[in-house]
Amino acid sequence: MLRNSEAMSTVESTVGVSAGTAAALGLQCMRQIDAPTTAYLMVGERCRYDCAFCAQAHSSQARAHWLSRVVWPPYPLDEALGAVARGFELGEIVRCCLQVTMSPGYLARTLSLAQQLHAVSRAPLCASIIAPDLDSVGALLDSGVERVSLALDAACERVYEQAKGGTWQRQMELLRTAARRFPGRIGTHLIAGLGETEQEMSTMLQSMLDQGITVGLFSFTPVPGTRWSERQPPAIASYRRIQAALYILATGDSRVDGWRFSATGQIVSYGLAQQRLRDLLADGRAFQTAGCPGCNRPYYNERPGKLLYNYPRPLHGQEVEEAVSLVCAELEHE
Repeated sequence: MLRNSEAMSTVESTVGVSAGTAAALGLQCMRQIDAPTTAYLMVGERCRYDCAFCAQAHSSQARAHWLSRVVWPPYPLDEALGAVARGFELGEIVRCCLQVTMSPGYLARTLSLAQQLHAVSRAPLCASIIAPDLDSVGALLDSGVERVSLALDAACERVYEQAKGGTWQRQMELLRTAARRFPGRIGTHLIAGLGETEQEMSTMLQSMLDQGITVGLFSFTPVPGTRWSERQPPAIASYRRIQAALYILATGDSRVDGWRFSATGQIVSYGLAQQRLRDLLADGRAFQTAGCPGCNRPYYNERPGKLLYNYPRPLHGQEVEEAVSLVCAELEHE
């Protein structure tokens, strides 16, 4: 059995690499329908947090090297960083993203990894992390990280307490303060389908965009071994309405205070004429993965060959029509 110092040394000599990233960078052989355009690396092991939906939660029974429905096998650190550097120079990826669990020494390890990667590659780097304070966010940005994502996951305090159990007000205040201090460099994650209404999600999307915070939009995905493994993902029509909401708000064509919602909080009007809405959604970009530039997260929410919640590529004509039809099906006419 390894002593603590030896165990920590072993951990720090490796880094988790998502299976899709490993294949895209030539670290393993695997056929992919859509390759990731960002290299995803995972820092840390089981998290001290206990989010009900997360494979890395401390009470999770999911397999050790899983996050969402993606496996992240460990690779030697030098090999992984070299592959990222080569992949960026060859145009196989356009950025690198560190997914960080709150495990012992996680902040120091992330800072070290960011510095090492910055030393060998010009690839833009982002980090999704539970930062303890504003100084830590600043340290990450100074270490070579271009963007820091402070995940809310939940769209409102009620759902946050059920899904994560942390301190909502503290996380919100850190997000707001970081966005003011480091404009254009702060993001968050929001997961549709945790129990919020479409109105609550739309209101949060508006708030984040108003503060200049980039939103990575996810669909809840049940993962075996987690506390919420038996919950269902959101209905696809609801998720399409939320995707459309984010896209419309980002374009500035309308704002939430001009929308209408049903008694149960479902979107029934975006405050736009239906033809204008269809024109806005006609290129299909609303239904592609939303987040940092160059992030397509293939099959993070779904299985290859199954229904795609977030398209990791431009949509085909029939796919666009189906998505737009789902958005418009239950709307009131303007």
